Amino acid sequence: MIGIVNRTLLAVTGAVLLAAGIVLLTATRPLRGRTEPLLTAADRRRYLHADGWWWWLLVAALAVCLLLALWWLLAQLKRARLRTVAVDTRDGAFAVLRGRALADAVAAEAGALDGVARCRVALRGRRSSPALRVAVELEPHAVPADTLAGLAGPVLTHARTSANLPELPAEARFKVTSHRARRVS
Repeated sequence: MIGIVNRTLLAVTGAVLLAAGIVLLTATRPLRGRTEPLLTAADRRRYLHADGWWWWLLVAALAVCLLLALWWLLAQLKRARLRTVAVDTRDGAFAVLRGRALADAVAAEAGALDGVARCRVALRGRRSSPALRVAVELEPHAVPADTLAGLAGPVLTHARTSANLPELPAEARFKVTSHRARRVS
């Protein structure tokens, strides 16, 4: 989602800057030449002292643009991966587990399953309720149902018990590796 928003904002900004550059370089109709001011004295009197609803509309549109720009900036600063997980030690305190360590352990254990060529794991969510996003690349001979059962069974159970989490939701995406036909000579 954020990738689509980034590309759209980049395209719109590029189009606006290109149009502004062309107008400034040619200095035609909107600017009436390079030595003329943008707003003449008559324009300033007419527009800046005018009463009407369109000034409020202009201010509202600029405020919406400002809020959208702030939302976009905050979305860029948001971290996609969870850095730490709070582990309940059952004595009233919490220990901190590195998110990358948990993700690497799950990826190593899932990568050892039969038929798995490669596995990548990303930890998302909150510190108290993390979630896993698992991308599994299967060998051409692998059975996806068996791999899913192995991932949902022992791998996630082991991760859940080792981090002492009551639940650890996971989203698994499977992809089959491409293989070339063997040459027969």
